[in-house]
Amino acid sequence: MKKQLVIITFICFYSFLLVAQKTGVSKQPNIILMMCDDLGYGDTGFNGSKTVLTPNLDHLAQKGIKFTRFFSGSPVCSPTRGTCLTGRHHFRYGIWKANTGRVPEQEITIPEVLHKNGYATGHFGKWHLGAPHKEYKGKGGGENAFCPPEWFKYDESFITHHSVKLYNPYGENGEEALNSGNPYWHNGERVTKNITGDDNRIIMDRVIPWVEQQSKAENPFFMVLWWHTPHTPVDASPKHRAIYKHLPEREQKYYGAITAMDEQVGRLMEKLRAIRQLENTIIWFCSDNGPIKPGSTAGLKGSKGQLYNGGVVVPAFLFWEGKAKAGRVVDMPCSTLDYLPTLFDITGIPQITDRPIDGISLLPMINGENEKRSKGIPFRFENARAGAPRGGLLKGKYKYLTWFDQAGKNKDLLFDIMADIHETNDISQLHPEIVMELKAETDAFLQSAKKSFEGEDYNDDKYVPSAKWMTTNYKASGGKKGKKANKNK
Repeated sequence: MKKQLVIITFICFYSFLLVAQKTGVSKQPNIILMMCDDLGYGDTGFNGSKTVLTPNLDHLAQKGIKFTRFFSGSPVCSPTRGTCLTGRHHFRYGIWKANTGRVPEQEITIPEVLHKNGYATGHFGKWHLGAPHKEYKGKGGGENAFCPPEWFKYDESFITHHSVKLYNPYGENGEEALNSGNPYWHNGERVTKNITGDDNRIIMDRVIPWVEQQSKAENPFFMVLWWHTPHTPVDASPKHRAIYKHLPEREQKYYGAITAMDEQVGRLMEKLRAIRQLENTIIWFCSDNGPIKPGSTAGLKGSKGQLYNGGVVVPAFLFWEGKAKAGRVVDMPCSTLDYLPTLFDITGIPQITDRPIDGISLLPMINGENEKRSKGIPFRFENARAGAPRGGLLKGKYKYLTWFDQAGKNKDLLFDIMADIHETNDISQLHPEIVMELKAETDAFLQSAKKSFEGEDYNDDKYVPSAKWMTTNYKASGGKKGKKANKNK
């Protein structure tokens, strides 16, 4: 009898292994990095909006971990996108602001490393990491900006360089795509078919077949899904605008576009569930920066283009069934810089050690082992808007901001973001020793970033910076005025 039980147990266990192998249960997890464009901290239901309808995002956030202090790498588009893929601050490779610079081919990125480790890789939606095609001649283009998806081992790409109109992006019949300077590119080819109607749906029409293909091939996949929504030029279908018909036209378009995007998120979830991949898929969601009107920061100071929290604290969650505890809320400061080291930890890939990495692995936090950040989050942005700081550092509960002008009229600021996320109470005068400490670390970071930008990390004689180093109007050490910021000519 015992012998029979042993045989039956062995057969059941072996059968389980065979089924697991066929269904992909034992595979590496699929990974989706999903990001909106200019979505405000208060522009989703899961972050408290009573106006914007985002039921699918709300469901995922409820079933996963919601972050209350998740920082985009920058207060504008392109720089943040660089941080998502490299784990490194955008000043290390010269993406100073939107439509400026590129991610150098010498950078180590998530897609190329996962590709080498057996993942299928795809990028859908906005690119904005440099010129995606040799024929691209629009803003942010030129030879020094060339940066195609194939550099980073993407198997599949359906992208535009920058934002497009969110409804009928190339006209009612799509005819404008023939001559557009910013078309959809599918694996390097200009797209002229199935490009009318809702931009979110147009993108998802390309995502769904690719996901199905990877599931059938039993390939774990890594997908970047960067919506254009709700970046200008904002528009929405008559159907989605009608949901908000009681509001002014501008709000109808803005909120309608967000709800249209949310519908496509639901469509993706249905497909992943149908092909039995949802339980094996990690989904990170955030925005690339704060909003412009009529978007909402939910009372956070500042907005897009500023280093105040309204420009860099964004709605965010992590969905990972069975791993990211449902309903958990995390106040620990986290960042788009953390994606790379976290995903490497999750997939068992060794961390990068041949160059500075500015993010940290969040896996201990995800596992419930630690909610204290071991490394600061650096900030640096040359803002054309008056009255905004240009750099700083978040360390522990303190966020330091500076104009690099300590001898002038703009004094450094210090906030306790755990007690004062709205940055209403500057405590720099109460803690001058902390200001000096974070100031020194900010200066040290900038010196390190400059060395990175000049090629110290690459050990490649072929590397040429895409522009001159972005100097500030003030020396990093404060005091006397330095050279004016260069114009990246």
